[in-house]
Amino acid sequence: MTSAAAPVDFDVAIVGFGPTGAVLANLLGARGWRVAIFDREPGLIDLPRAVHFDGEVMRIFDSAGLADAITPFVRPSGGMQYINPAGKLMLERKPAAAAGVHGWANNYLFHQPDLETTLRRGVGRFPELRVFTRHEIEAVTQDESSAVLTVRSLDNTTLSKPRARWVIGCDGARSRVRDAIHSGQVDLGLHQSWLVVDVLLQRDIDLPLATVQFCDPSRPVTFVNVTGRRRRWEIMLMPGDDWDAMTQPATIWRLLSRWLQPGDASLVRGAVYTFHSLIAERWRKGRLLIAGDSAHQTPPFLGQGMCAGIRDASNLAWKLDLVLRGADDALLDSYQSERAPHVHEYVATAVRLGNIIQTTDPAIAAARDQRFEHEGRQEIVNLAPQLGPGLHTGALPAGTMPGQPRLSSGALLDTALDHGFAVLSADTALVSDLPTPERARFDAIGTRWVSDAGLDGWLREIGSPVVVLRPDRYVLGVADTVRDLARLATRLPG
Repeated sequence: MTSAAAPVDFDVAIVGFGPTGAVLANLLGARGWRVAIFDREPGLIDLPRAVHFDGEVMRIFDSAGLADAITPFVRPSGGMQYINPAGKLMLERKPAAAAGVHGWANNYLFHQPDLETTLRRGVGRFPELRVFTRHEIEAVTQDESSAVLTVRSLDNTTLSKPRARWVIGCDGARSRVRDAIHSGQVDLGLHQSWLVVDVLLQRDIDLPLATVQFCDPSRPVTFVNVTGRRRRWEIMLMPGDDWDAMTQPATIWRLLSRWLQPGDASLVRGAVYTFHSLIAERWRKGRLLIAGDSAHQTPPFLGQGMCAGIRDASNLAWKLDLVLRGADDALLDSYQSERAPHVHEYVATAVRLGNIIQTTDPAIAAARDQRFEHEGRQEIVNLAPQLGPGLHTGALPAGTMPGQPRLSSGALLDTALDHGFAVLSADTALVSDLPTPERARFDAIGTRWVSDAGLDGWLREIGSPVVVLRPDRYVLGVADTVRDLARLATRLPG
């Protein structure tokens, strides 16, 4: 920082007001920072897009104080099934009827406009957050102390140049902020166009409760039972298909005739999307960072595209908070080093699943079906990869988000935590012997000390009597001795 630094208008500027940008804004607003959110749209895009998130993401929504508002309009998933042309089940993700490891259902389905409305209302809780709709970013520059955005109002074409300490690009696949970072992209090889059709049922129709991947080489199709009367079909485009013709109602109803007739439902939309598998090579340049689709694009076969962006926001929010409070900004380098390998696991897995359903060669599809017939039905479980190198010890369970236990009161653990670090134990015996200097390091960053007998079984499963959680609920490290805990204190950002 320079002593002659120009005054800033905002601590953080977020470009893009989709789910990633909105969650990041909520998490920063809860920490008291001045945040500007710029978006070129006039308001909410009232179209269904993402339809799935998992229990870890619900835990993030809960940390933002929004889980209670979100719960009424989402539903636990009925599972996912990969079905071959003979109607035999090859792969299955189980229904999420009961609470999973994170204290919430393992998987949820939702209507994106409902979710985004709630996230945007959440932003309204914080007076330090400013939202600028119909504002387009034309350029971003930076110096040692801040970044300047050149912003054009789409209402009156006027230009403004707000200054922020940090700029986060949550502005999607065509990210202007990623362009400013000059990042290339790693291509994992999946690029396929699909027709996405959303309908609203007009009467009760006997359709699967589960998401079904119809792995038919003549025309792969995905069906999603979303929420209420909303249903979705994703229909793979084949060689020779005319994209314009495919989006015409007559074509859509013909493609859906196996399941629906025109009088059964109303069309909400039919649009062609090309699914990609890309990860940006560079997520930070100085005071500019990217998150969500700006940083990675995930095929939909795991339902993890939006989830990945929400995890970005959760990882980035507490690191920005500490840096804004005076921590070395090298902490922000751990954002990409942790998140990029983590999201790579999701993208690569989605590509593998996509290759199963997108098989269009009949001989290859027959060999696939025989293989599953021989090996038996396989289960798809929610991934829980370890973060890449960063602010954790590296030795498992460090760098993972463990399941959420219940305290002796019956309440979930997260109800006892806030937005900071936490030291968890079943009793105070070990932590009470921590020397004062190391204790002071924990206290200096607002660590919450939780000793509760209800954690005993959870700690036994982990294999250590003390666990140090980061603000995003990932494990910094575990301690078997006072010396171990003292060493963890030296890893804290300061």
